Amino acid sequence: MSQGRGLPPTLRTRATDLFGVRYPIVQTGMGYVSDVRLTTATANAGGLGILAAGLLSYDELVVAVEQIQAGTHAPFGVNIRADQPDVVKRIDLLISAGVKVASFALAPKQELIARCKDAGLVVVPSIGARRHAEKVAAWGADAVIVQGGEGGGHTGGVPTSLLLPQVVDAVDIPVIGAGGFFDGRGLVAALAYGAEGVAMGTRFLLTSDSPVQPSVKDVYLSKTVNDTVLTLQVDGVPQRVLRAGTIEELERTSAAGRLLRAVRNAFAFQKLSGTPWGDMVREGLAMRKAHDLTWSQVVMAANAPMLYRSALLEGRTDLGVMATGQVVGLIDDVPSVAELIDRIIDEATRTLDRLGVPAPVASTPAGHKED
Repeated sequence: MSQGRGLPPTLRTRATDLFGVRYPIVQTGMGYVSDVRLTTATANAGGLGILAAGLLSYDELVVAVEQIQAGTHAPFGVNIRADQPDVVKRIDLLISAGVKVASFALAPKQELIARCKDAGLVVVPSIGARRHAEKVAAWGADAVIVQGGEGGGHTGGVPTSLLLPQVVDAVDIPVIGAGGFFDGRGLVAALAYGAEGVAMGTRFLLTSDSPVQPSVKDVYLSKTVNDTVLTLQVDGVPQRVLRAGTIEELERTSAAGRLLRAVRNAFAFQKLSGTPWGDMVREGLAMRKAHDLTWSQVVMAANAPMLYRSALLEGRTDLGVMATGQVVGLIDDVPSVAELIDRIIDEATRTLDRLGVPAPVASTPAGHKED
């Protein structure tokens, strides 16, 4: 196991020191995927696990944080939606619980960043454009996750190979590359671009520690790099998903038909989650303002959670939607998180050795205690 050996100095980065983890590997906060088990497994394997809290109620978040802390002494993060009505309450929970990292899919306001930093929370927004990285860096963000167009879920149009060096040159905070990473070679490539580590979603989804149904993982494993589509039909904002299940039907359905489906699913999600209608309306208003959406698109956004839940957790790939990066076409197995991270570090070490990087030396990141 690589965890017992020394690491090349290159693999200890500003990100590992900032997060207090062994390895510059981040497991992203994916709704219905990045649960307690996956986050805990990643933390125990030496990476930064991030709990997806956007679809959790406040009470569910309290329980999830307690369960992760019962399963690991390593640092971890929680992904928060900056547009949620109770976002301040959630941030205060992370502060009081001693969570290490607050990550955000949408850029938090400057005041919220300051609230986090004043209490010692590490703030890590995810961005898809250089101007967004410059904005959050100026507001005090500690690091950014930079996702290129290859990435799954909400994504932009600029490929990682162009976006990553562009952002690295624009800001002086640690930059984590995302979109297209799945192995040790990719980690070394990201470091060569000037990043301080990599973040992965699809690769962690396809581990034995993720809650996704085995039959659904088999669907992912059967796909090629050409079997994804960038669509507006899930929630009105560009998302990369598998070309499978209901997505082709959504692409063909009329606008009126999509709206009717979205309304039905919005009611189903409200009943399932118990989220007050007032909160859902406020979230919709915030999303409409942030993304300049039409009201029809706002209703579609309320539809998205049920589409993902149907496929990922219930195994209804015929009815649901499956977010994915194009990297899905390069993944052919379902290891445990520990096996995956160990493999990535081994391959990165071999790659650095082949490139003539200095031999490994013993090193333990600041703030992390060896097992």
